[in-house]
Amino acid sequence: QVQLVESGGGLVQAGGSLRLSCAASGRAFSSGPMGWFRQAPGKEREFVASVSWSGGSTYIADSVKGRFTISRDNAKNTVYLQMNSLKPEDTAVYYCAAGGRYYSGAYYTTPDLYHSWGQGTQVTVSS
Repeated sequence: QVQLVESGGGLVQAGGSLRLSCAASGRAFSSGPMGWFRQAPGKEREFVASVSWSGGSTYIADSVKGRFTISRDNAKNTVYLQMNSLKPEDTAVYYCAAGGRYYSGAYYTTPDLYHSWGQGTQVTVSS
């Protein structure tokens, strides 16, 4: 298992930016893909973005494409989610997750592909 701790959430006005970080400890961080999901009140957990184990490939959900980017620094055991042009509908608890390397690339969009989850960080976007 990997222990994950998210940080960087907060309250921001629409159009603003935030950068979320997820620090990992435990088993080898660079062994598998990493992902970000979010969950708004009353809604199911939603895929946001994922990055391959090497950081060379990323996949971004259509709902945030062009505004959010994901990256990782394996030397620092950290994955990032840069969120720009935030909208009120981006308000949610954001979770990072560590996945098993079942296949190459970054297309890891469902929660069942991930074995470890952080506690989440709240992002609130005001209009």
